[in-house]
This record gives sequence, C-alpha cells and structure tokens, in this order.
Amino acid sequence: MPGNREMNEFVYKWRNPIFGTLSVVGFFIAWEALLTWAVPLDPFIMSKPSLIFVGLWTEMQSGQLWSDLAISGRPFLFGFVSAIAVGIFVGTMMGWRQRVGYALDPFLTALYASPLVAIAPLVIIFFGVDVTGKAILVFVLCVFPLVFNTYAGVKSVDRLLVNVVRSLGGSEQAIYFKVVVPSVLPFIVAGTRYAIGRALVGILVGEFFAATAGIGYRIAWFSDMYELSRMFAYILVMMVLAVLLTEGIRWAERAAFPWRIGM
Repeated sequence: MPGNREMNEFVYKWRNPIFGTLSVVGFFIAWEALLTWAVPLDPFIMSKPSLIFVGLWTEMQSGQLWSDLAISGRPFLFGFVSAIAVGIFVGTMMGWRQRVGYALDPFLTALYASPLVAIAPLVIIFFGVDVTGKAILVFVLCVFPLVFNTYAGVKSVDRLLVNVVRSLGGSEQAIYFKVVVPSVLPFIVAGTRYAIGRALVGILVGEFFAATAGIGYRIAWFSDMYELSRMFAYILVMMVLAVLLTEGIRWAERAAFPWRIGM
C-alpha cells in the first residue's frame, strides 16, 4: 500500500534519529522507574531524571547555564580550531615528507600515549585559569588525533593517481588539491569527531582545578554541595553538546562525501 511504503521510507530515512531518540527516552524512563519504585532514592548519592530536569530548568531560568556555556565555549573554540589547523598541517607534512614523518612519529607517538590529562595542573599554573590556559589544554588533548588521522590519510593516498597527474603535467599544487585533499578529508573528519570528546574533557579538567566559572567549575561546585540534581543537569548539558557537535560533523561528512552514506 502507498501509505505503508511512504511510512517505511520515512522510517528508513530517519532511522538513526528515531532509534537513537527511543533508546535515550527508554533509558531515562528505566532510570526514573528504578529510583521511584524499586530502589529507595538517596539524594546524597544519586538523583533521578525528573529532579535533574527540574534543576536544569532552574539553571536555565536563572541564566547561570547560559553564562557558564559562554565562559566554557570560548576556550573550547580557540583550542579546538587551533588543534584542527596545526594537526592537519603537521599530519600532512609527516605523510607527504618522509623525513619529517620519520623524525616526528616516535616523539608524537610517545606524547600521545602519555596521560596528557595529568599535565592539566602544570598548564593551569603556567598559563592561568582564564581562556589561555584552558584553550591550551584543549589544544594539547585534541591535536594528536588530528595529526595521526591526517598522517594516515596522506599515507593512504593512491600513488598511482599521483603518478598519473604528474605524467599529465600536473603541478604539485594540482596533485595536492585534486588527489591528496579528497583522499585525506574522510580521515580528517574521523579525527575531528574523536577530538570533540577530548576537547570537552579538556574544558572540564581545566575548570575543575582553579576556575571560578564555567561548566566544569559548576559540576565540581554542585558535587561539593551535594546538589546532585544540578550537577547531573550540567553533565547532561555536556552530553547533549557532545552529541550535537558529533552529529554536526557527521552531517558535514555526508554533505561532502554523499557516496559514503550508509557505509
């Protein structure tokens, strides 16, 4: 029947948002039911969704949430954009220039394998708790996935295509923009999606130590005050931001590479 076919097409087109939304709603319903009827709620240990959404609404009405988002958003933006620019440049040089790759690969691999979150106190001591210190921490956490993903993308470029362009008289610029860039972009997108989570962790860690405002500071402060509903409200905001940013990157990937849809 036409109606069933249209419904099936609609579900197939929007299957990811539909099933994702249903899973989230089911999780919150199960959480609420568990702490309402099955397990006695101890407000000093755990909260439940109904109380969390009330706390979230209170923070939104007071304007505190929007102020904290603005304070955390600036270092996030500066650090993340800087990591993208530097990571793509360094990764491209490592992949395109063999000697650069040999020189930097062991050093960057050792740094990437180290617990970079542990240097947060040093970064805060040297650069302060303002935008600069938090942006540098975000940059340090984000740049390595972008470097290594770009490096892998450049190394995966089909050398036959490069030789074909050269044999036809193509310049280095033509090789770069017509062969290298289209091949590397999917790797950069994947690295960017992974770096988003690390950037959010960087903001939280930077604000946990000595900040006086921001999302991370507010989470730590509400935790110390045993205001768990508001603490979970800010954590929920961070989770929503992570999903929105990741989906934004996926949307950009689908727009740039429509042939990859469904892969």
